[in-house]
Amino acid sequence: MNRTQRSHLEAALLTRLPAPAAFTAAEVAELPAPVRRHLVGAIAPGTPLAMAVRLRMRGSIKIGRWLPFRARQVLAPHRGFVWTARVAALITGSDHYAAGHGGMDWKVAGLVPLVHAEGGDVSRSAAQRAGAEACWAPTALLPRFGATWWADDDTHIGVSHSVDGETVRTCYELTADGRIRSFVFDRWGDPDNTGSWGWHPFGGEITAWATFGGVTVPSAGRVGWFFGTGRWAEGEFFRYRITDLAPITPERRGTADRVDGPPERAEKDRS
Repeated sequence: MNRTQRSHLEAALLTRLPAPAAFTAAEVAELPAPVRRHLVGAIAPGTPLAMAVRLRMRGSIKIGRWLPFRARQVLAPHRGFVWTARVAALITGSDHYAAGHGGMDWKVAGLVPLVHAEGGDVSRSAAQRAGAEACWAPTALLPRFGATWWADDDTHIGVSHSVDGETVRTCYELTADGRIRSFVFDRWGDPDNTGSWGWHPFGGEITAWATFGGVTVPSAGRVGWFFGTGRWAEGEFFRYRITDLAPITPERRGTADRVDGPPERAEKDRS
C-alpha cells in the first residue's frame, strides 16, 4: 500500500463525523458507579466528543526478536484504523481496517515485500483490534454512540460496541481511581500460525497514563495474545508508549504527521 492509498483510507475513516458536543457528567449519570468513575476520570468536562483520534507512538515489537518501532495512527473505534510504522529503520508498512476490509502490507527497505495479508479472517481480526483500541478514544465509547457498559464489581468493568457489525466486548481491570490497569477481549486470530483461525484471549497490561486534549488514556503498556493465561509470556509481542494524541473533530481533519515527523511530546503522567 502506498502513501496515497493510506491517505484515502484515513480520509474514509473521518467522513461523516458528528458535530462536536462537549462532555459533562450528565453523559454518564445512568451508568454503574465504577464505569462513571472511569469515564469521568478519562474525559475532562468540556472536552469535545470526538469519534476519532490521531496519535503517535514508539516502542518495540517482537518479530522473532524485539525490534524498535515508531508509528502514527488514525483510529475511529466504530469504523477502523490505519497504523503506519517504521521498524528497526528498515521495515516499513501498515496495518489497517476501513470500509469493511482489513489488511497488512510490509516491505524491507521500501522495496522487498515482507508481509501481505488480507481476506475475511484478517478483516475480522482487524475490526476487533479497532474496537478494543477505543481506550485511546474514550469519548467514542459514550452511550450516545452506541456503547453498552457494565460493571462486575468495583474494579472490573466492560464495554461492548460494534465495528461494522462486528461486536467487540472488552473487559477492563481498573485502578482504585478508575484508570485502566489491564484489558482483555476474545479476538479472532491464528497466533500459532497453524492455518486454523479461532477465538483467543488478547489483551495486556497498562504501565502509564497521560492526558492529551482533555482525555486521559493508557500511554504505555504491553500487549499480546493469551493474556490472562499461562501462555501470556510467549504471546506478548508489542510494547508501546504514546507520544502524542489529538482528538479529531470535523474542523480538525487535516493530514496526519509523517512517522518521522516532529519530536515526540513528553508523557504527562506515569504510574
